[in-house]
Amino acid sequence: MDSSGGDVEYEPVGVKQVLAEMKDTAELLIDLSFSAVLNGSDDIAAEVLDLEARMDLLQMRARMSLLMAARTTDDAEQLAPVLGVVGAAEKISDAAGDVAKVVLEDIGLPDAMRAALPEAVETLVRAEVAADADLAGRTLGDLNVETETGVRVIAIRRRDDWITNPDRDTPLEGGDTVLLRGPDEGVADVYRRATGVEYEPPEPPEPGIEDLERAVDSIVLMKNISELAVDLAYGSVLFDSEEVAEEVVELEAEVDALQSRFEAWTLRAAARVDDPVSLRGLVHLANATEVISDAAVEISEGVLRGLGTHPVVEQAVKESDEVIVRMTVAPDSEFDGVTLGAREVKTETGMRVIAVRRSRDDERDWVIQPGPETELLAGDVFIAKGTRSGAERLAALTGSEYSSE
Repeated sequence: MDSSGGDVEYEPVGVKQVLAEMKDTAELLIDLSFSAVLNGSDDIAAEVLDLEARMDLLQMRARMSLLMAARTTDDAEQLAPVLGVVGAAEKISDAAGDVAKVVLEDIGLPDAMRAALPEAVETLVRAEVAADADLAGRTLGDLNVETETGVRVIAIRRRDDWITNPDRDTPLEGGDTVLLRGPDEGVADVYRRATGVEYEPPEPPEPGIEDLERAVDSIVLMKNISELAVDLAYGSVLFDSEEVAEEVVELEAEVDALQSRFEAWTLRAAARVDDPVSLRGLVHLANATEVISDAAVEISEGVLRGLGTHPVVEQAVKESDEVIVRMTVAPDSEFDGVTLGAREVKTETGMRVIAVRRSRDDERDWVIQPGPETELLAGDVFIAKGTRSGAERLAALTGSEYSSE
């Protein structure tokens, strides 16, 4: 696919394939854009804009394919929510591009922003594979870096093309630009094996003004909630769950409230910094995260309006790079009566539990953003996100059924 701009021609490509690629690309863009801020990296920010241009072409081709498919009013009604998903992914892409421009155009960010982000952003590093590197010429399955180090190769740029969902059969070549995500120690090891040089993580500065710290904390929380809203929105579509879609709406309202708080803290901080203009970048970040939460609601719009989930969207979510699964804790399984922290779910399986539905009558239906202290009991239903292999491991531990089909 040509990502350099110019005319876009209709191609008879499957809508499911395009939607899956758009979902993967949108989620990758959120990670990359905030990592560019954390690292103060023009290179990572430039990759964001390159992927944003690719997303523009994907959404145009998706719209063309959907227009070709709509022949009757019934077709239009069924495909309307699909257009909503396409438009939402594009909005997320545009928001990520705005975050990247904060870095590229030196719009201005206080040191407190970079000091706060490390705990909110899992380590994501851009590395160029050297021709004589240990990783060059071998497939991801052969290298087995995820199992050995916990690091995932989440995307590969090969010359002018992007591979946004590499699998175990994908080979690495000298000159590839790879995006690595995982724990610090593992990332440093894989980075060295890819490039031949040691990885030097950025050292975030210490935060300063209290009001500014509060403004920054609001943005970090907005980012985390917005990402969760997107994950739950795709979950609501995959499982055609109005309950989960309503949680997305509540999260979006929470982001709106946080933005109001952010504005108040920022205005107070402006009176105490030497150069108030240096806070412009914060405002851009807050606006971008609010757009992402709005897009999450658009993804789940069809479910909220009772239109159901179009099969093509359901299949696209199932076939995307990171899967979203719903599982039930079986009686006497390894997860019956334990907390998420005690089992170290993310470390053990690579899966992140993003919501739990209680089976008890005395508690709310859904626990959103479950923490290490959240206990699972037999009958509890939970939604988790991660790799297919991680989902299989998690299913075995919970006694739940999982199919990759």
